[in-house]
Amino acid sequence: MPNIVLTRIDNRLIHGQVATQWCGSIGANLILVANDVVAEDKLRQGLMDMCAPSYAATRYWTIDKTISTIHKASAKQLIFIVCENPSDVLRLVEGGVPIKKVNIGNMHMAEGKRQVAGSVAVDDKDVAAFKKLKELGVELEIRRVPTEGTENIEKIFK
Repeated sequence: MPNIVLTRIDNRLIHGQVATQWCGSIGANLILVANDVVAEDKLRQGLMDMCAPSYAATRYWTIDKTISTIHKASAKQLIFIVCENPSDVLRLVEGGVPIKKVNIGNMHMAEGKRQVAGSVAVDDKDVAAFKKLKELGVELEIRRVPTEGTENIEKIFK
């Protein structure tokens, strides 16, 4: 069983907050970006590697590779999964990745989205994915950084 210490949705993927605050507070030694586009983009990977803390390895895998490979992880790997959106997390869960809790950190406002929390904007597809995750027993929390409290998750479903 892979030792997943946290799964976070953050459309910026690896950046300052993820690297300095989240990674340290959860004790992760591996940051796994599960994203089909970034898995093929060496330039973005290089930029994110510069942000990652020196004590944590990074991996950039497609959603399918994550599903097929994560169960081979060593128990010593304390895995921090970072996804861009809830649909990708849902694909991971439906594919058998044992995600029990999802931290919703940053989902930028864009065309067709509505702001539901300080740093979270959703559209109908996002809401449907969150509902399905909840039905599958995945705990959801909105929290920007580890030192702040959580926001009411029900904001997403209104």
